[in-house]
Amino acid sequence: MLTALHIENFALIDHLDLRLEAGLNVLTGETGAGKSIILDAIDAALGGKAHQRLVRSGSPKALVEATFDLSEEIQAWLAEQAFPQVTNALVLRRELTRGKTLRSRSFLNGSPATRPQLEGLRQKLVEITAQGQTVQLGSPDRQREWLDGFGGAPLATQRQRVAIAYETAAQAKKRLEARRKADQQRRDQLDLLRMHRQELEQAQLDDPQELDHLAQEHDRLNHSVDLQQNSYQAYQILYESDAGENACADLLGKAEALLIDMERYDSAITPMLALVSEALTQVEEAGRAINAYGASVEADPQRLEEVEDRMRQLKGLCRRYSRTLPELVAYRDEVVQSLAELSGEGQSIEVLAAEVEKTQANLTATCTHLTQLRQGVAQDLETRLVKELKPLAMDRVQFEVELTPMPPTASGADGIRFLFSPNPGEPLQPLAETASGGEMSRFLLALKACFSQIDPVGTLVFDEIDVGVSGRVAQAIAEKLYQLGRQHQVLCVTHQPMVAALADAHFRVGKQVVEAAQGGPAAETERTVVRVLPLSPPERREELAQLAGGESHQQALSFAEALLSQANKIRAQG
Repeated sequence: MLTALHIENFALIDHLDLRLEAGLNVLTGETGAGKSIILDAIDAALGGKAHQRLVRSGSPKALVEATFDLSEEIQAWLAEQAFPQVTNALVLRRELTRGKTLRSRSFLNGSPATRPQLEGLRQKLVEITAQGQTVQLGSPDRQREWLDGFGGAPLATQRQRVAIAYETAAQAKKRLEARRKADQQRRDQLDLLRMHRQELEQAQLDDPQELDHLAQEHDRLNHSVDLQQNSYQAYQILYESDAGENACADLLGKAEALLIDMERYDSAITPMLALVSEALTQVEEAGRAINAYGASVEADPQRLEEVEDRMRQLKGLCRRYSRTLPELVAYRDEVVQSLAELSGEGQSIEVLAAEVEKTQANLTATCTHLTQLRQGVAQDLETRLVKELKPLAMDRVQFEVELTPMPPTASGADGIRFLFSPNPGEPLQPLAETASGGEMSRFLLALKACFSQIDPVGTLVFDEIDVGVSGRVAQAIAEKLYQLGRQHQVLCVTHQPMVAALADAHFRVGKQVVEAAQGGPAAETERTVVRVLPLSPPERREELAQLAGGESHQQALSFAEALLSQANKIRAQG
């Protein structure tokens, strides 16, 4: 139960402390007096959407603090969410700070609270039925949510199973479709890879450096004559000259002989002699090697053509695959590995199709069970709702929840429609197409009354649920709100004196013009503020008279007295 509301600089409210009572709490006042601001503040404290306009003009910050009684369920929830345990009350605080963007912070008993946490807590504390919500009565999706909500935990559990089965079936179908879509691409890729493998294997790419080696061999073959001639000349210079000139080996031999002769007279010549002897030996070896090399070099046009063909082949492959030869050799190995992987036995289309069939069958079965549960809940809701509507001057009403088969979704395989006939002899029609505004208001109130029997929420808030009705219907709505107040705390914004007369606590909301506070905008000397006053019995009589109107004030007071007397009789009846 909401016990207290503290508001600072919220919309037109500069400061407000409001104590609420158990039972039916009523807010009355002229149109535009600010009654809905109170409900907006409650919504803000519970994590509702906020915007800059909610911060009072001229103030940097707004504050809303809502205090609730603690129940065992709320204490268990606090423990589950790891909030500090308290024993006296639950305090929700919302701070809104104006800036380039609105900054919002929420606290639960002084500890920071996230929006998901507040949403979860809100479902346990307050349900707000605002103006315009009757429009939602015509929404099939909303009607499904109401029906499923009325079914309680068993239906919610089965609906969760349906959602899981639907997601499982959707994923299986997605895998199958992806496999089918990729199958042709896979076959095309296999063909391409096989062609690449065949081409690369036929090219016998064994040596990553083959092009370098071929380039060297090509140069040798292409310059074989030059190599022969130069090697012969080098041989003559080093070892044996045909031109009658002394070769390098001959000259070194003469130098060696001289040094040998000199060594007989001076041992210091020995190291020099060793160097010359070693040089002579190396020159002789080099000459013989060059001679052998020259003899081995032969012009081989056929081999030269083979080398050139091989180089053209390898360079062509490198250009085609946009790779160097070492990269091409590595790519050939990758192709072989990719072919092995793509040719593996992974899940076949047949296996995936069987999985789709299996998951679809499970989805159908879970949806069927959900439909059966809904059919039972629908009958119960039909009975209870008609029972709740009868006291609301709709004693001949007909109501039916229509379930029609539809393709399975995450919410089941049922199309839900509320069918309604307010007049005897008239066929059932979709609710939104048949009911008037007043009938929609009564229908919504009756629906909330049905839910009140199974809903653990402590506080029900109604924003002008009685709009568009009068007379006997208004009286019936008043009595229904009063009865709801016996099971829940009810907070109701109303213009109906009949509703206000049955209130357990009556508050008047009005606007006042006051002097602007110091420190406010310099151009402002006056400010409009909203005030909420609890009414004493005499003040209630005056307020009811104002709501009722009449040809004279005395006549309105008499009507107010009659309403209060009738309200006392209803209370006495329990």
